[in-house]
Amino acid sequence: MTQIFNFATSFALVCFVVGMCLAVYRMTAGPSMADRVLALDAMYINGMLILLTLGLRFNSPLYFDIGLLICIFGFVGSVAMAKFLLRGEVIEP
Repeated sequence: MTQIFNFATSFALVCFVVGMCLAVYRMTAGPSMADRVLALDAMYINGMLILLTLGLRFNSPLYFDIGLLICIFGFVGSVAMAKFLLRGEVIEP
């Protein structure tokens, strides 16, 4: 069972890293700002999933706490970027 678990977590990590590399490419070569914001969302989601997979693999709850923080800050950042793209300002006077 441990050998299958190690293979599954390794495969998941490779898939998430490939997804993050593709998101970095989309963020740098995106034709519009909306593409770049979506790529940033994909990057923080993949980063969170990498940390959760490492937490499962090393059996450490610290990775899950850090993943939760990444998720919260990523969501707040996405909302701020979307508001900036729609209105041109983040904080309204």
